[in-house]
Amino acid sequence: MGKSRILGLIVIALAASYATGLRAFDLTGLWITDVSACDKVFSVQGGKASIRKDSDLFGSGFIVEGNRIRGRMASCTIKTRKEDGSILNLITACATDIMLSDVQFSVKVVDDNRITRIFPGIEGMELDYFRCPARPAAR
Repeated sequence: MGKSRILGLIVIALAASYATGLRAFDLTGLWITDVSACDKVFSVQGGKASIRKDSDLFGSGFIVEGNRIRGRMASCTIKTRKEDGSILNLITACATDIMLSDVQFSVKVVDDNRITRIFPGIEGMELDYFRCPARPAAR
């Protein structure tokens, strides 16, 4: 096999791996267990999303912005991300008011606006989350 052919195969393999990376699932958004409660759980002011103080009364939710995940009680930074088919496995460094810890966060992607959180090691434990609809820009 000639050098140019080997180089061509390497370029094709790199292009394929780059294209696969482009299709990575985008978790960015406001995620909630009951999509009808988006406005009761989240507040967006000046383009900045936050979780309301009484949000626990209406459901569970979290916010993903870039490599950050924020919940009611913890704020996490995504350290590693691996996709295996429809399963997205994240290792996160999380901080609460009292401790720091690494947390495995795994979800099964159902579609662009629905994920199921799975808990490795706890068979049958799952929790569905829905992406809140985008709000129109203020005029």
